[in-house]
Amino acid sequence: MQSVDCESLILGAGPAGLSAALAAARCGKSVIILDDNPRPGGQIWRDGPQVSLPRHARRLRQAVAEHPHITLLSGARLIARPDPHSVVFETAGDCGEIRWQRLILCCGARELSLPFPGWTLPNVTGVGGLQAQIKHGLQLKGERVVIAGSGPLLLAVASTVKRAGGNIVAIIEQAPMTALARFATGLWRWPEKLRQFGELFPARYHPASQVIQAQGDTCLQSVTVRHQGQTREIVCDRLAIGYGLVPNTEPGAIFGCKRENQAIWVDAAQRTSVQDIYAAGECTGFGGSELALAEGEIAGYAAANCPQKAQSAISARARWQRFAQALHTTFALPESLKAATTADTLLCRCEDIRCGDVQNAESWQAAKLASRCGMGACQGKVCATSARWLYGWPLPQPREPLSPARVDTLIHLAKPKG
Repeated sequence: MQSVDCESLILGAGPAGLSAALAAARCGKSVIILDDNPRPGGQIWRDGPQVSLPRHARRLRQAVAEHPHITLLSGARLIARPDPHSVVFETAGDCGEIRWQRLILCCGARELSLPFPGWTLPNVTGVGGLQAQIKHGLQLKGERVVIAGSGPLLLAVASTVKRAGGNIVAIIEQAPMTALARFATGLWRWPEKLRQFGELFPARYHPASQVIQAQGDTCLQSVTVRHQGQTREIVCDRLAIGYGLVPNTEPGAIFGCKRENQAIWVDAAQRTSVQDIYAAGECTGFGGSELALAEGEIAGYAAANCPQKAQSAISARARWQRFAQALHTTFALPESLKAATTADTLLCRCEDIRCGDVQNAESWQAAKLASRCGMGACQGKVCATSARWLYGWPLPQPREPLSPARVDTLIHLAKPKG
């Protein structure tokens, strides 16, 4: 068990975390970044053998790696909070404790998947999951791919699929054409996004549509798509689904940070409701890498008591917050999407719990008491997120350990302090 001290601890090495680390380190603070991925960059800048990272991402990673005041602990999972100013983490072969003076939460977000019949068939994945597999070497070589759900990530994943040799047969977007047209005509305010949109926008794009069923015997063979009350079947080899992102609020919740609109609440200086704890990036609400970078820089300077250095980042944050609001308005999920979920649809694939088993529960806790829902490998990160959207359940208070932990780590946590 290693034990270290730092002035600023940052949870997460995505754009927000890297930006926050550099800001705090520029003010002379000792910084530790704790991240569960093998390399920094988060989900948006996930590295791999088939990845060409943006120039800014490479520069940021290099600056963090070379800064003498920054220590990056990769492949490290947050396990618990033994006291208000320390955390316990676990790596593949060890565990440790970090005592901090300021904490910056940059714990990102995860995908929202909406269950429907057949969504657990082999070759049905999340859009981010498929993108991660491709970045780590998956070749599609002419496979027919359908991408479905909502949001600009569908277009980005379609581009990745094409580079891996896949054949995009359809992109199924739930947002109506009127909303998409308003969004597109407003992109002149963000020229860089307008260029991306123009490069990514494909021919086989179907708005106001939804995949309502996946068919196949031992593997995916086709999907059923609904559009304006009509259905049609599309033959395909892979389906990637994603209905946007949901902030990872659990690390903040174990410290008692206030949550609002399903995200960690922060003020203008990225301070949370708990003294000495800040938050930035998608755990405070989804808005893209540009917004995360600005928020991380503001949080880093604020935590280092150098708020005067954050003026340019504050201006950038205001600009990208407007873009984030446009995204949320355009790709808001309507209640009608819930109609694809039936009582027999699997909710928790780890424990074979169906939607009908828990649909009358009043909360996630009640669902777990009545079944083994959320008891599997993901510990409810997938099924609880889906169920909260489907049934309107409130955010549950997480319990420690936050991740499955080894016995020696749990023994350390059980030891009395002092």
